[in-house]
Amino acid sequence: MKHLLIINAHQFYEGMSSGRLNATMADVIRKEMELRDYQVRETSIEAGYDINEEVDKHVWADLIVLQSPVFWFGMPWIYKKYVDEVFTAGLLQQKLLSGDGRSRDDGSGQYGSGGRMQGKRYMMSLTWNAPREAFDDPKQTLFAGKSVDDVFVSNTANYKFCGAAILPAFSAHDVIKQADVEGDIARLRDRLAAIA
Repeated sequence: MKHLLIINAHQFYEGMSSGRLNATMADVIRKEMELRDYQVRETSIEAGYDINEEVDKHVWADLIVLQSPVFWFGMPWIYKKYVDEVFTAGLLQQKLLSGDGRSRDDGSGQYGSGGRMQGKRYMMSLTWNAPREAFDDPKQTLFAGKSVDDVFVSNTANYKFCGAAILPAFSAHDVIKQADVEGDIARLRDRLAAIA
């Protein structure tokens, strides 16, 4: 049986972000992957977590999916706190990585090659107001041709640094101005089927 860790990084904001959409998407991920013989563990960051248990969940998981809203072109601050705490503990415990891949005695090691998460995969599932058209188009003012994956390289780098393979991000776009929740769920199901 394969193992999936779902991390829900939603953060509540009165009048702006209740968390229903991210909870729905996390539930879709859980149900779809259970149908594909995955054992699932979940963490809702806002509900609290034990740092050492989170390290162990990462060690246990074959696939890690971050379900998160995008706030001001990044993850909610509680996710950065989670990463700082969990990945630092994973380094100190030598469970997620054993260093950065280099050594003072041998300069041939490559930075970013000290991870212990080889064979694991990481994917972001994002909800945000940015329309699909804002990406992959050099004529667009804000992202100037960048993809969603380009915009979030600072998020995926910590997993890659630890040796995990990075899967292309899934995005539910335009969720405030032109939401298509049913369409987004159908696309998410298709993506999960492809990576299962």
